Amino acid sequence: MTSTVLAGIDGSPQSTAAAHWAAAEAVRRGATLRLVHAWPWLTDGVSSFAEPDDLPEAVRRALAETADAVRAVHPDLAVETDAVLDAPVDGLLAAAAEADLLVLGSRGRGGFAGLLLGSVSMSLAGRSTVPMVVVREEGTAGAAEVVVGVDAHTPEAEVLEFAFREAALRGARVRAVHGWDLPPVFGYAGGAVPAAELVQLEALEAKLLTLALAGPREQHPDVEVVEDVQLGAARALVEASTGAALVVVGRGRRPIEFGPRLGRVAHAVLHHAEAPVAVVPHG
Repeated sequence: MTSTVLAGIDGSPQSTAAAHWAAAEAVRRGATLRLVHAWPWLTDGVSSFAEPDDLPEAVRRALAETADAVRAVHPDLAVETDAVLDAPVDGLLAAAAEADLLVLGSRGRGGFAGLLLGSVSMSLAGRSTVPMVVVREEGTAGAAEVVVGVDAHTPEAEVLEFAFREAALRGARVRAVHGWDLPPVFGYAGGAVPAAELVQLEALEAKLLTLALAGPREQHPDVEVVEDVQLGAARALVEASTGAALVVVGRGRRPIEFGPRLGRVAHAVLHHAEAPVAVVPHG
C-alpha cells in the first residue's frame, strides 16, 4: 500500500512552507502527498451539514494554488487535495490517522506574529497518533544532519528508528543528543561539582548513549552517527538545531484525555528550534 504524507493547509506562508517540505518528504519516501484544509463552518464535528461544493472560493483557491506550486517543483509527485468539514484540530487528527506523517506550519492565519507556534500545531503535536513535523517559514534545505534527542537511560526505539530513517533518506548523518542532569544530591549539597566527579559522570552518560545507539547503528550501518552528551537536554537540542535538516523528539502516548501531553523538552524544542521539528509518539 502506498504511504501518505499529509500537510495541513490554510493559505498562510507557514502552511505553504509545510506543503513544500511535505512534498519533498513524499518524494523521498515514494509516497502520495495529501493537502488538507479543515473547515468547521456548518458542522458540529459529529454530523456534517455542508457539502464540499459549499466551500468558500478562498478555500478552493488555497488548496489549488498550493497543489499547483508543489507540482511545479515535483511534476511526478501524486498530489491529492481535500477539505475536512470539522474543526482544525479534530479534522486534522482524523485525517492524519490514515497517513504515515502529518506536516504543519508553525503558525496559521489565526496566530499572532510574536508566537513561534500556533495553538493548532501545539495541540496536534500533543495528540497526533502518527509522527508530526512542524515547519517554519524559513527552511534548511540541503542540511546534512538530523538531530535526535535521546534519553540514554530509557531510549525509545520508535524515536530512534524515525531519526535514522530520515537521515538515511537524506544521505545525512545523525547527531544523537543526550542531555543529562546532575543527580539531585549535588543540588542538596549547594556547592560546585568537583571536576573529577563531573568527568566521571559525563563518561558514564556517554557510555549509556553508546549502548542506546547500538541497535539503530546495526540496522542502519551506512548512517554516520555523532554522539553528543551535554548537560541540559532542551538547551542542547535547540543549539544543535541551527543548520540541521530536522530535529526529532519523542512524546509518550498518554491515556489521559486532559492535561499537557508534551514533555518540557519537546515543548521547548518546538518553540525555539530553528529547524523543522518532528514529534514522534512512542510507548
